[in-house]
Amino acid sequence: MAVLPIRPTPFFANKNQAFWNLQLAGWGGTAMLRAMSSLANGQPTDRLVIILIATITGFSVSLILAVIYSQLIKQRPLITWGATAVVLMVATGLYAFIDSWVLELAGGATSGSFASLFVGIYFIDLTLLGAWSALYYAINFFLQVEEQADRLERLEAQATSAQLAMLRYQLNPHFLFNTLNSISTLVLLKQTETANAMLTRLSSFLRHTLVTQPGGKVTVAQEVETLKLYLDIERMRFEERLRTDFRIEPEAAKACLPSMLLQPLVENAIKYGVSPQEEGAEISVVAQVVGPRLRVTVADTGPGMSFNSVEAGLPAVRPTNARRDSTGVGLANIRDRLAQAYGDEHRFEIRSPESGGFSVLIELPYESDEAPAPFTAAPDSGAQIAASQKQAGASPVIPLQPPRKAPQAS
Repeated sequence: MAVLPIRPTPFFANKNQAFWNLQLAGWGGTAMLRAMSSLANGQPTDRLVIILIATITGFSVSLILAVIYSQLIKQRPLITWGATAVVLMVATGLYAFIDSWVLELAGGATSGSFASLFVGIYFIDLTLLGAWSALYYAINFFLQVEEQADRLERLEAQATSAQLAMLRYQLNPHFLFNTLNSISTLVLLKQTETANAMLTRLSSFLRHTLVTQPGGKVTVAQEVETLKLYLDIERMRFEERLRTDFRIEPEAAKACLPSMLLQPLVENAIKYGVSPQEEGAEISVVAQVVGPRLRVTVADTGPGMSFNSVEAGLPAVRPTNARRDSTGVGLANIRDRLAQAYGDEHRFEIRSPESGGFSVLIELPYESDEAPAPFTAAPDSGAQIAASQKQAGASPVIPLQPPRKAPQAS
């Protein structure tokens, strides 16, 4: 039998109902306390009628005060507190006058004139209405502070989502420009079949970027499928120079991470690892679960990187080899996305050892998706694309095995 989760409703979720509940509870408790005190002091039972009338009068006067206070609370502090003091004095005078008049009619006044009876009851009623007024303002100011805090939290969430979207969308134009330029070159060379295959893969890749929410998360398996689409596009440019190696643990494949997080790392590896070398390079993507965390490493066998031009604040192992024309913008972009999504609960390191090569290590809290909806790529253009994939040697996702060239890791 399924058990529905119990979510308690806040007391002030319905402000109107909460007001009436407090009114009834407060004035009912006051009437009960005064009635018990009257009976304990041996006063006649008809005194209970006077107490009931006084309670109804106080209840009615407090309703009038609530309407007035609801307008005064919106004013400047000086006007609010000054007008509240005046209104409270007048309301207490009305309350005390009715109580004194009823008490005198009932013959409950022991001695003295009506004026002395009025003054005595006035201070009692002033204490009661003063406490009610203080409680009214305290509750409403508390609700205003909570509402402002909720509004600020929503604004911060919207700002974070907008920044995540900006950081992710910043990565797409450069890749799109290069791809369209390659397709244009293929068309000029009249290689229409290759250009058509490249367009098909580009459409599959862009379809995924449009479907995925900018600040959303996908599984590692879905991210790897996206990387394969991207690498298939790039492989048509570099052919045998671009070699890939995916080693994904089955448990790590179900873990979640921000969408499009690894694509700029692979793009940098192609730009600075594969492109400068005539023999190309191998790009490896390793994902594994280490304790309660997901560890993803993207490495290449390129010439390495010089950290003199990298933005400050990126943790790294300083190398001697230089990676040409790197500004560190893509790495800083990923760092900012991780900081927005995980705060201090992540690890981001870049390494480039003396022997060459470059690797980026990312560690995130492990978040499992037990029933992921796998991303399905758009159908390729027939047997030509399937043959080109086979000829290019695209690497499937296989269980983690000892790598041929493992990047240095801490």
